[in-house]
Amino acid sequence: MTVAEALREAAAELELAGCPSPRVDAEWLLADVLGTTRTGLYGTDRALEDDELERLRSLVARRRTREPLAYVLGEWGFRRLTLAVDPRVLIPRPETEIVVERCLELLRPIERPRVLDVGVGSGAIALSIADERSDARVIATDSSADALSVAAANKARLGANGRVELRHGDLLAGAEGPFDLVVSNPPYVPPEDVDGLPPEVLHEPLEALVGFGRQAEVAEAALAVLRPGGILVLEVGDGQAPEVEAALRGLGYEDVRSTRDLARCERAVEGRAP
Repeated sequence: MTVAEALREAAAELELAGCPSPRVDAEWLLADVLGTTRTGLYGTDRALEDDELERLRSLVARRRTREPLAYVLGEWGFRRLTLAVDPRVLIPRPETEIVVERCLELLRPIERPRVLDVGVGSGAIALSIADERSDARVIATDSSADALSVAAANKARLGANGRVELRHGDLLAGAEGPFDLVVSNPPYVPPEDVDGLPPEVLHEPLEALVGFGRQAEVAEAALAVLRPGGILVLEVGDGQAPEVEAALRGLGYEDVRSTRDLARCERAVEGRAP
């Protein structure tokens, strides 16, 4: 079977399974098997070896169950990083890149900033800040030991030892301030919305995805460790920004505002500690 034939077969199977982008997914999977890029697939039409075809069909079988493509591949891109991901952590999303972008902008005038990431997951936020601000020192917490294992592996891949510290525990996990910035992407999907989530999302850890009022919990805890004028940045779900903004103002945060993502949804809510 040639590369072109394998692509057609894989895409047809994924389309029958209801995958939203069957051709693109087939390209990602075959490129992974052949150790090339998606565009590199179109520079050859050689025959696949038996072991390559067997591996491709194995990956396609996993994707047909609607297992997320990122989990099937075992890694996913986020800003300048390629992060290992598996069902122990949420898959990094483009919306969260906007949160990191806002953090970096707010940190721009601060020399050697101290940052706290609450709920580190795969490490996407903490490691991106450390990668793009080499003078930053980041403490990252998570209540999930499994998630911290993934973050630790990604930290080692980046070579961020000494610049990123991982801590196991809820919320601040005993981290002591003062911090220039606290950032968090807490669970924010309402429990009543779970049944309407795409099949792929249901493969992700629901404890990191589903929650109510977690932004307010993080915001209240952050007041104890932010320096005066320090900044809190929270990722929020669609339509949640006004409520979270009100919660921040109620806690005494100043200069509260939201930043929209590429889909024009208010995605990052920020405020300054008094």
